[in-house]
Amino acid sequence: MMKFNDMPYTRVDMEQVQKDFAALMQEFDAAKTGEEQFAVHQKYYKLTDHAATQMTLAGIRHDIDTTDTFYNTEKDYYDEMGPVFENLVVAYQKKLYESPFRPYLEEKIGPVAFKNIELAMRSVDPCLVELMQEENALQTRYNKLLASARIDWQGEEKNLSLMTPFLHNQDRTVRKEAWEKYSAFFVKNQEEIEDIYDKLVKNRTAQAQKLGQENYLTLGYDRMQRNCYDREMVASFRSQVRRDLVPFAEELHEKRRRRLGLDRLSYIDEGVYFLNGNPAPVGTPEEILAAGQRMYRELSPETGEFMDFMCENELFDVLGRKSKKTGGYMTYLPDYNAPFIFANFNGTSGDVDVITHECGHAFQGYLAGMDPIKEHADITMETAETHSMSMEFFTEPWMKEFFGDRFRDYVDMHFEDSVIFVPYGTMVDEFQDIVYADPGLSPKERNRVWRDLEKQYKPHLDYTGNAYYEQGGFWQKQHHIFDCPLYYIDYCIASVDALQYKNRMDRDFKEAWDSYLKLCRLSASRFFTELLPEVGLDDPFEEGCMAKLVQGLREKL
Repeated sequence: MMKFNDMPYTRVDMEQVQKDFAALMQEFDAAKTGEEQFAVHQKYYKLTDHAATQMTLAGIRHDIDTTDTFYNTEKDYYDEMGPVFENLVVAYQKKLYESPFRPYLEEKIGPVAFKNIELAMRSVDPCLVELMQEENALQTRYNKLLASARIDWQGEEKNLSLMTPFLHNQDRTVRKEAWEKYSAFFVKNQEEIEDIYDKLVKNRTAQAQKLGQENYLTLGYDRMQRNCYDREMVASFRSQVRRDLVPFAEELHEKRRRRLGLDRLSYIDEGVYFLNGNPAPVGTPEEILAAGQRMYRELSPETGEFMDFMCENELFDVLGRKSKKTGGYMTYLPDYNAPFIFANFNGTSGDVDVITHECGHAFQGYLAGMDPIKEHADITMETAETHSMSMEFFTEPWMKEFFGDRFRDYVDMHFEDSVIFVPYGTMVDEFQDIVYADPGLSPKERNRVWRDLEKQYKPHLDYTGNAYYEQGGFWQKQHHIFDCPLYYIDYCIASVDALQYKNRMDRDFKEAWDSYLKLCRLSASRFFTELLPEVGLDDPFEEGCMAKLVQGLREKL
């Protein structure tokens, strides 16, 4: 293993990769037994792992500094070549799917992998390459636009991420000014943002129609690898959230209003929990990482080994910088069996969430990297987010390490925030469902849809004094809507799982942890709906699950 900065990067030669795939498929066709085909399949692992590693390295290094001309060029190259690579992968997988030795291969890599291949075959086609390239370029355009934000704050230049502490400042005057400056960037660029999104909706709709589908929703579900639940089940989940969870979330908002001593909650009070300000981590970024290392060593032998590996190999880039892409994520470098965590520390509790949430993803990725069957690492997003959001709760006993005397405030805030998030995330999903079902909506009509949904899912919201948000513009900051269509309900499904773990760990921490560790190790060897009973979790899609969860949470309060 080696440190991240020492990992060599070479551009993936797509012409050579095409030749390598052609040779691989020829060898696969010539194989006389399932065993021989599986031996070829292991060569496929090596070929795709190396290409994915180089593409991921380029992506991370581009995001670390969006002004780097070399990695900007590489990003443009992969925006163009990524769809070509995807088509090569699916062409190979189709041979696997149609193999005369499929029973043997399915025994080796599992039925989930074959269902995922079926979804990939339905959602990737050479006729879509040009549209997929355009889609990539539009997403890059949106992210570069957001990364270009330069906000003058008290004589200093800030980007969007670095404005977060001021948006949640304990002084209402400060946060009002911060929100005005923050939203002014979006007002200034609203026309361009809406143009990008309009083009994305029309592009994705055109991709679906080329495949003979009415709109993007079926294609989008296939691309999200929804391999065991459908749009109808998600609609039922949303209905449970509106009926059973929204009233409870509104009770928490009312509790927050009283705690803040306000007559009413304004949009500038969103995300603010205490009159003396939200608890912030004590210590430098280096001290936060060191505290995380101590915490994971104490939590379990497995997490200790994982965190030592991450720190020793410098697999974090977490400092906020002006030219850095906004947001945070965990990704994976297959050649090194190494997770990597990207974030923007900004002095808020979100910095600690990186050490819990993103490390939850990374810990599971680290365990999955030990499985010789690569398809088992191909987890769906609601499963992945269950790993990360549950880790946020499992690490709560160590929060004094990060928040000192205010650790109890953090634990209370985190609980409320976890519940309050679900209506917002569910609303994001319903917004996208409406937009892709009716791609002819104008930008103004889309904004009205968003504002109508806010009134259903977050009825306490008051945008007095901000015409941009009052007219439905808030969604334009949510990069998932642009970059990862239909990816957000996964967070909400996972939140229901994580809150179930919260209830369980309060009763028996070890039992809950053993269940979680089992879930991480099972990876994608089972479908999501099969994993749940295996580890003792209720199915979030099942009628009554939300009401039962809310009852348990209300008893806690």
